[in-house]
Amino acid sequence: MQRILNFINGEYIEPISKQYLKGFNPALGMVYSEVPDSDERDVELAVSASKEALAKWGSTTQEQRSEVLLRIANGIEARMEEFALAETNDQGKPLWLSKAMDIPRAVSNLKFYANAALHLNGEFHQTDQHIFNYTLRSPIGVVGCISPWNLPLYLFTWKIAPALAMGNCVIAKPSEITPMTASMLGEVCNAAGLPKGVLNIIHGLGAKVGSAMTKHFDIKAISFTGGTKTGAEISRVAAPMFKKMSLELGGKNPNLIFDDCNFEKTVKISVAAAFTNQGEICLCGSRIFIQDTIYEKFKSAFMEEVKKRTVGDPLNDSSKLGAIASKEHFEKILSYIALAKQEGGEIILGGGAVMVEGRCRQGWFIAPTIIEGLSYDCRINQEEIFGPVVTLVPFTTEAEVIMMANSTPFGLASTIFTENLSRAHRVAAKMESGIVWINCWLERDLRTPFGGVKQSGVGREGGFEALKFFTEEKNVCVKI
Repeated sequence: MQRILNFINGEYIEPISKQYLKGFNPALGMVYSEVPDSDERDVELAVSASKEALAKWGSTTQEQRSEVLLRIANGIEARMEEFALAETNDQGKPLWLSKAMDIPRAVSNLKFYANAALHLNGEFHQTDQHIFNYTLRSPIGVVGCISPWNLPLYLFTWKIAPALAMGNCVIAKPSEITPMTASMLGEVCNAAGLPKGVLNIIHGLGAKVGSAMTKHFDIKAISFTGGTKTGAEISRVAAPMFKKMSLELGGKNPNLIFDDCNFEKTVKISVAAAFTNQGEICLCGSRIFIQDTIYEKFKSAFMEEVKKRTVGDPLNDSSKLGAIASKEHFEKILSYIALAKQEGGEIILGGGAVMVEGRCRQGWFIAPTIIEGLSYDCRINQEEIFGPVVTLVPFTTEAEVIMMANSTPFGLASTIFTENLSRAHRVAAKMESGIVWINCWLERDLRTPFGGVKQSGVGREGGFEALKFFTEEKNVCVKI
């Protein structure tokens, strides 16, 4: 049994309540850790530490902060195997995926922002020979970062790296479902020479810790990734306090497949987009729209490719899908599969829990599930499931599929498969989403803005957008 502690002012300490939550290994379906059940008192302690550290950290040079972030990145990289195993045990994803995606991308986040902050330029505008304007940027101060359970360290570093790079002090809350790698990060930060109080990591429930962070007067900005309902609550509290907010919320992403696509490539990428990380990625393409001229051909090829995706022990290299992150989420996904049947859908593959032999026989596993025969506007095609469940929907015309793709309240990402360059750009321009991939999926250039429209979020993360978010801008106008 591992006991996780809060990381406040450079030290690992117990929550003030002395109470702990149960931490589960989802592949085993068993408790394997204790997670602090923190509250507003722990948040207050962390804020005090951050306020004390702020003047020193905020006055360091950009180069000094960059060097510290690079040492943190190198520290994670040196413990790659250890971090990857911790991520898999905590979240349920296959170990090979933790090694290939989660931990390397966390390292990349830190390295990118360590370097990008060195190249963030202020604007300069000359009005005439005698008047010019320039922009200064200063740290906001103490900021709050709240990250989700699906890509724990990857999205944790995605938030804290730009905040730290710009001279802020951070109160960070990882998900109570997957806190292990965030807890380990404190060790790396201390070894890298990050001053005490600059990064404080508080574990616990959103209703206690996240709420206390959002309400705290001295936390000047909130960066949140998670569910739309929680994002709405954060906005309700933070907006009247005039806090800066970046909210990356849910998605119900369409995958548009035209009959002139590169067929084999489209099938393989669509399978990856549907089921990577058990479908527990906000960018997964869960609504697959297929032009009717190739519908049956695509369905057959797609099913055959999905059948190769073995569900099993996350520690086995042969397992392509691991366990669902929590029992609650496991039951939610199964309830949506049952709803699909009620709505008239036909389960053509999967459709239920998977019993994995050996050490994982009590784990929470679900077969990759394909459903057809549902209307584009039914609940299954409108609500976020966030699991290994996709629907297949035929379409005839370009206008029809654009209408269906844009019919949900979400607008995070969309994917288009076509070899027609004019169509690709035309359809991309009409997608109501913050990200459009053409003939690819999950390709990320860290310089580009990331975020959604409608109920998928407010603001943009990534690139210089994130660096700017974590600063206050000041225009200076000079008349000579």
